[in-house]
Amino acid sequence: MKEFAGKTAVITGAASGMGFAMARRFAADGMQIVMADIEQTALKKAEKTLQDEGATTLAVVTDVSDGSSVEALKDAALDRFNAVHVLCNNAGVFANGPIWETPENAWQWVLGVNLWGVIHGIRTFVPLMVEQDEGHVVNTASLAGLIAVPSSGAYNASKHAVVGISETLWHDLAAANSKVKVSVLCPGLVSTNIFMADRNWPERLGERPAGKSALDPTTAGKLLAAQGMDPAAVVELVYQAVVEEKFWILPHPELSPAIVPRFENAVKGVNPVSLGGGLGG
Repeated sequence: MKEFAGKTAVITGAASGMGFAMARRFAADGMQIVMADIEQTALKKAEKTLQDEGATTLAVVTDVSDGSSVEALKDAALDRFNAVHVLCNNAGVFANGPIWETPENAWQWVLGVNLWGVIHGIRTFVPLMVEQDEGHVVNTASLAGLIAVPSSGAYNASKHAVVGISETLWHDLAAANSKVKVSVLCPGLVSTNIFMADRNWPERLGERPAGKSALDPTTAGKLLAAQGMDPAAVVELVYQAVVEEKFWILPHPELSPAIVPRFENAVKGVNPVSLGGGLGG
């Protein structure tokens, strides 16, 4: 996609972190921004910030794990702006601890947001893009979608699935001779609030699990603040990928060497090698 002015972007998880940075970056090129997030107060604050910067926005409280909520997001976007040209399936949450101790409701939460959020986004918005024969989908996965990070079983599962779904979507669009394109974002550490995502724990899943974690949220948050990549820097790579129609977005090339041995070992039948900790974005 080369022209952005006057077109519309829908971004989930837009109240903070990479989602907010995506909204701001696409707005800077004149796009109309539909900001979706489950956290109403933060969403309205983020929307006001962009509006004060001159952006045309629409904020829609959305639970991406609920297909009907994503359908309502689509309806709101079309009612206001008539079309959708960029979709960023970005909302994400995180739970960690030994995989055998991860409770079922934590699996439901992580897969509901990280995986079903992407599925709902694709099923809801891609038909519109295919019909108009124009558009670009950006799915936020993680480096943890390419390697298996310890103590992150549910998160790894969700992000591996997002990578596979994104690549399949690329092939399906190509087979349909569609001009709609897709990118998958696989960052390492990014300075976001993902380790505090359970502030939005859904009541329908019962009591929030305590779990056993290698890092408590406060320590993890400090780690991200000190070592995480600036979301704006990540999003500049996202923007360029949309312009250049690039599929893979790996903002941390210094971590790429960890990816190759995994697949080489698989081909050779060699057992996994310990990664010694670390998380994807």
